[in-house]
Amino acid sequence: MGESTKSIVILSGVFLLSSVILASVYYTFPELDPSEKQYFRLPRSYDDALNLGRVLERYTEKYYFQVISAMICVYIFLQTFAIPGSIFLSVLSGFLYPFAVALGLVCFCSATGASFCYLLSQYLGRKLVYKYFPDRANKYAVLVRNHKDDLLSYIIFLRITPFLPNWFINIAAPVVDVPLVPFYIGTFLGVAPPSFVAIQGGKSLHELTKSGNTMSLSSVILLAVFATISLIPVFLRTRLRAKFD
Repeated sequence: MGESTKSIVILSGVFLLSSVILASVYYTFPELDPSEKQYFRLPRSYDDALNLGRVLERYTEKYYFQVISAMICVYIFLQTFAIPGSIFLSVLSGFLYPFAVALGLVCFCSATGASFCYLLSQYLGRKLVYKYFPDRANKYAVLVRNHKDDLLSYIIFLRITPFLPNWFINIAAPVVDVPLVPFYIGTFLGVAPPSFVAIQGGKSLHELTKSGNTMSLSSVILLAVFATISLIPVFLRTRLRAKFD
């Protein structure tokens, strides 16, 4: 068996085991009302997140740790295997929890899931990365070497700017010798600004479901503030690129 094939087989086994753990979370969740089961699925849109938020809100007070544990497991699973959908879980966390709790939850899950992806790539993905993304990997390696004395700032920079996809950062970081500790801390801090809008959006959705009216002026102002904060790195990307290239 070739090295690439062996890596794919092992990765498939890890994914299957993780899926079994995720299924156990689903089947040990408190019994849902039959009318609510249709909404108990991974959100793929804001409507899905809103409907799931309404369901989970009913259980959060009584089953707080079960609900937040399920959120953490699903979020980390998506991040570990680079599966789209975590943005809607960020919205859902804003719907269910106070802003500080939601932001901490999103940052922790993002950093932990990304680190699991990092570890999988470290042991299984080196040849796959250079086989399928040789140009990107080589360019990333050069940039990492150029900033080896300030890797934490560089990882934060990569997380808050759209220069490299997050999934590629996760799988390529160990391949180009980024240490795990600055990778984790940089991810934890770097995902915060882009998460502001999603979390505040979830809080605004929650306010709408409670009041049945349009968003209050304070919610609109907060949403505008967080949107501006999250876009600052995009507006400054020319200067940031000049600093880190």
